[in-house]
Amino acid sequence: MKKSIFVPVLLALTIVLAACAPAAAPAPAPAPTQAPTKVEPTAVPEMKKDIVDTAVAAGSFKTLATALQAAGLVDALKGAGPFTVFAPTDEAFAKLPAGTLDALLKDPKALGEVLKYHVVSGAVKAADVVKLSEAKSLQGEPIAIKVDGGKVMVNGANVVTTDIETSNGIIHVIDAVILPPSMAKAEDKMEAKDIVDTAVAAGSFKTLAAALQAAGLVEALKGEGPFTVFAPTDEAFAALPAGTVEGLLKDPKALAEILKYHVVAGKVLAADAAKLTEAETLQGAPIAISVKDGKVMINDAEVVTADVMAKNGVIHVINKVILPPAEGAMMDKKMDIVDTAVAAGSFKTLAAALQAAGLVETLKGAGPFTVFAPTDEAFAALPAGTVEGLLKDPKALAEILTYHVVSGKVMAADAAKLTEAKTVQGAPIKISVKDGKVYINDAQVTTADIETSNGVIHVINAVLLPPK
Repeated sequence: MKKSIFVPVLLALTIVLAACAPAAAPAPAPAPTQAPTKVEPTAVPEMKKDIVDTAVAAGSFKTLATALQAAGLVDALKGAGPFTVFAPTDEAFAKLPAGTLDALLKDPKALGEVLKYHVVSGAVKAADVVKLSEAKSLQGEPIAIKVDGGKVMVNGANVVTTDIETSNGIIHVIDAVILPPSMAKAEDKMEAKDIVDTAVAAGSFKTLAAALQAAGLVEALKGEGPFTVFAPTDEAFAALPAGTVEGLLKDPKALAEILKYHVVAGKVLAADAAKLTEAETLQGAPIAISVKDGKVMINDAEVVTADVMAKNGVIHVINKVILPPAEGAMMDKKMDIVDTAVAAGSFKTLAAALQAAGLVETLKGAGPFTVFAPTDEAFAALPAGTVEGLLKDPKALAEILTYHVVSGKVMAADAAKLTEAKTVQGAPIKISVKDGKVYINDAQVTTADIETSNGVIHVINAVLLPPK
């Protein structure tokens, strides 16, 4: 009896002890037969820049960035936002009437009003913009929104690029600067300048203004128009052969022909001009229009600034004077050394000396010659009575003048490689380069490479004297 009770108790105790015992250690895993697969790190998405840094990085909003800085709005547009910015390009700012941008940069308060008028609170994508008729700007006044022929317009500006996402909002690019209605009304009250006054105010068209006056075209270009003027800068006129401008100013008829060749009837903006291959000028002959490497060319002149708006038309700035076919053909026929010097107007003493020494016909010959030509000021710097004495001594004068002449056509780049050159007089002249300037003996070359039909002229600021 006792045995039958003991067996089940012993069995139960065995089960309990087995449950309380530690688990047996697992059998060791077999050694791996190949290297474990390498886990690549997850790519970190590139952090978006804020509105200001995005605009700066784009490279086409330099004026906008400068304006934001001047108006003290940089930190505001680098803030949390979100903002929607209708951002005018550099070309958009360039379309403003001459002097407008400079005036705004000097008036931070007004500039700030204009810039805040380009900003809307919130991130408004293009798909949402097109559903609106207006949006309130940070400046306080509403921006008018219109969809016309598939194009979105804010006020009168076209939205040309949409939905540039940034860390604190959205940028939509526009092709014109928009003005708050209150400022636009004030602007309308100010009389816009006509083409002539706009050119004069710019300060870089002094020669053009003088030429228009001499040709009697000022009143015509101050008329109702509209006109499109391709305006050469002062540098463009200065690049013409020596004496050309002076000669033209004395020939109003020829000058008027050239100037009218720079004018087209109607108001032709750059975007429209780029679609043309030619346009008829007021002079009658057409100008050729082409686009090369993204640059608009008028004949062989480059448009360097487009769409300068005026009351009676538009100005496009070009870097060369363009010539009608007839005048161009005449200009291609270069004058000889003597006639070029005479036409320049600053070599009267040299011309008189050549005449007195009997060298005019020689220097009008086939050549080629290289002439180091002293200006009237250079002759005037000689001791008192020297020029008068030489004019009475043709032989001595000829010795001096031929000492300024080298056989052959030696351009400045070639002259700078020499240490001396033999003159027609027989004695050599010394050539040196100091601080980037070319010297002939002790005289400095002030203007180089004036090409003529029979050689080249280099202007110098002192008279050279041959060794005794």
